[in-house]
Amino acid sequence: MTSTAAHAGVDLEGVDLMDPEWFTDGPPHELFARMRAEAPVRWNALPGGGGFWSVTRHDDVSAISRDTATFSSHRAGVFLHPDQVLPLELNRNVLLYKDPPEHTRYRKILQTAFVPNTVAKLEDDIRARVTRVLDAVIERGECDFVPDVAVPVPLGVLADLMGLPDADIPKLLAWTEGIEAGQLSPEPAAATPTFVEMAGYLYEQIERQVAAGGESLVTQLRAAEVDGVRLDDAEIATFFGLLVFAGNDTTRNTASSGTLALLDHPEQFAMLRADESLIPQAVEEILRYTSVVNYFVRTATTETSVGGQAIAEGDKVVLWYTSASRDESIYDDPQRFDITRAEQNHQAFGGGGRHFCLGAGLARLELRVLFEELARRMADLALAGDVARLRSTWANALTSMPVTC
Repeated sequence: MTSTAAHAGVDLEGVDLMDPEWFTDGPPHELFARMRAEAPVRWNALPGGGGFWSVTRHDDVSAISRDTATFSSHRAGVFLHPDQVLPLELNRNVLLYKDPPEHTRYRKILQTAFVPNTVAKLEDDIRARVTRVLDAVIERGECDFVPDVAVPVPLGVLADLMGLPDADIPKLLAWTEGIEAGQLSPEPAAATPTFVEMAGYLYEQIERQVAAGGESLVTQLRAAEVDGVRLDDAEIATFFGLLVFAGNDTTRNTASSGTLALLDHPEQFAMLRADESLIPQAVEEILRYTSVVNYFVRTATTETSVGGQAIAEGDKVVLWYTSASRDESIYDDPQRFDITRAEQNHQAFGGGGRHFCLGAGLARLELRVLFEELARRMADLALAGDVARLRSTWANALTSMPVTC
């Protein structure tokens, strides 16, 4: 069973979207198109019992995302298992797991480090890092784009942002892989040892940076205060874990999947190289088309309905962003990759509302700079082998993409 097997003859009643076989070749977009048309709010039974509601239309995903009173992140987390990755009580220190009013207070504190002016100041450093990475692979004439380009760029930016030495980047990569393995593991809280190691490292960094009087995201977050509330070191450590995983992993996956989309559509890549002014628009289309986070989960806090379907209190609702970003009611010919596309209200950063991705501005900046430099310096970029994908229903990610350059 692959994504291309999602044809008109498939019985939707028998489809389990938590079976990674459906995602072998990437998200099953044909299947999602059928669900949007025939069963936009569909009960998905799970083999071990229980199940969830799959929500696949853009407007429904947006409405649920904005209604935090009815659809909670805090109650049972944002994955199907409350203790997936880390124990739920620990995860509740993460912004993703908070509901208002606590979410509002914490977001105000965290976003002090991500205001547009702060992000814009990073551009020169990001471009210098991208240039160094590309110089190394251009000199060789070939590389595996995922580990050689897509991985070191966001990890290096994260290290700069956090005031961490480049020598520690391999640690950040190892922790990213540990959290990713925990997310894929059937065992609850599988990433706890990784997080404990990360937290210990960050406590050391907090002490070092405060003593040295340096300025980084670590020291900014430690000093930030909103309405008399500050983050304690445990909360900063948890946010650090989120940055290492979500802030790095999603940008990495968008960079590699976006480059693959350009290589699969050479006429689009040629347009990009001929007119750099298209790059910001191309980044939005890459975000829409690749949509590297397939879903997050909410839990109904009361009896309600979505799209005319009754939802019981306690029911889990899976928001399929990858489907919403290809909704025919929003996008003209949504399966087409088009860097000149006018519609840009994709859901690659979530469905909007209070949980819209805090690092969206930084991710857009990193991607813009990377694709500017690719267009300028890698005109002969071409696939040189088979592409390998992560086996996951949650992340749309490449693990290998050999190229010549």
